[in-house]
Amino acid sequence: MNEAQQNAFHPFWWDTDALCMIDQRLLPGQEVIIRCTRVDQVASAIRSLQVRGAPAIGCTAAYGMALEARRPGVANAAALLVRLEAAKVLLDAQRPTAVNLSWATARVLERVRAASGGSVAEIARTALDEAHAIRSEDLAMCYAIGRHGAELIPARGHVLTHCNAGGLATAGYGTALAPIRFSHEQGRSLHVYVDETRPFLQGARLTAWELQQVGIPLTLITDNMAAYFMQQRAIDCIIVGADRIVANGDVANKIGTYGLAVLAHAHAIPFYVAAPSSTVDFALAHGDLIPIEQRDPAEVTTLAGVAIAPAGVVAAHPAFDVTPHTLVSAIITERGVIHPPYQAELRRVLQGAN
Repeated sequence: MNEAQQNAFHPFWWDTDALCMIDQRLLPGQEVIIRCTRVDQVASAIRSLQVRGAPAIGCTAAYGMALEARRPGVANAAALLVRLEAAKVLLDAQRPTAVNLSWATARVLERVRAASGGSVAEIARTALDEAHAIRSEDLAMCYAIGRHGAELIPARGHVLTHCNAGGLATAGYGTALAPIRFSHEQGRSLHVYVDETRPFLQGARLTAWELQQVGIPLTLITDNMAAYFMQQRAIDCIIVGADRIVANGDVANKIGTYGLAVLAHAHAIPFYVAAPSSTVDFALAHGDLIPIEQRDPAEVTTLAGVAIAPAGVVAAHPAFDVTPHTLVSAIITERGVIHPPYQAELRRVLQGAN
């Protein structure tokens, strides 16, 4: 039995000489496995959302670096380093908002540079070992986030989540869904409100599917129903993931997150962000500095390839928005729950983690 069969939540895995991944664009209707043997194929999978979620794209980018290191045709370590530097540029350009991507490629490149005194084959093994390590560490961080975050879920356990920050978005257990899964595994009664998350419907397609697989009760709602359910006191807290958290605690996450935070503040509902320390970018002082990926407007005017707007209509598609730290009740990391003031507490708790 291979890893995909053992745990359907693993979105990617290494198979001898290739990176395999579930094509998340096709879930839940089809479970199709794609096989990448070249770095350009990994880059395309990241850009096209075949793999998505900040931790998952960081891990797969690391494997993309490993694939490039294994590609034949270089005579020495110096030539291989030049090749890997170009691979990093290619991979980093695919999704600029998620800091895990450039963090992971930089980590592999740094490790390879440290081993550059060895043979080409030894350097290639080093790159693959580092990719394996990044994946294993991410999975461990997700379990720790689950343990720490479960304590924040109120007794009634009615949680709203946005987009997909579950096993499919990580190495296998999730960030925002980790406290929910952990609580469920401990026997707690939970109910999750899943908003659909336009325009790719990651909530409807992926989060709802994940929760069904593990037997957690859920209610799927459209994005514009969230305020109604908050007003009806149906929601006890909100837990979302993050693609980048900067030094002052501002959070970039899937478009629509900021609106939920504003609504949560208006209804006095705790708004939590769950992310590993690799998602924290101390190099940026505040959220205005985060690059926001602008995707093809056609992804808004069509749904599953079917036009849903008049021909020629102008559309916009920012893939992420930024939630100010003032609207974030706490940040859940593998090192514990971090409360304001984030400027000081992020550095104190995560010192040495980035």
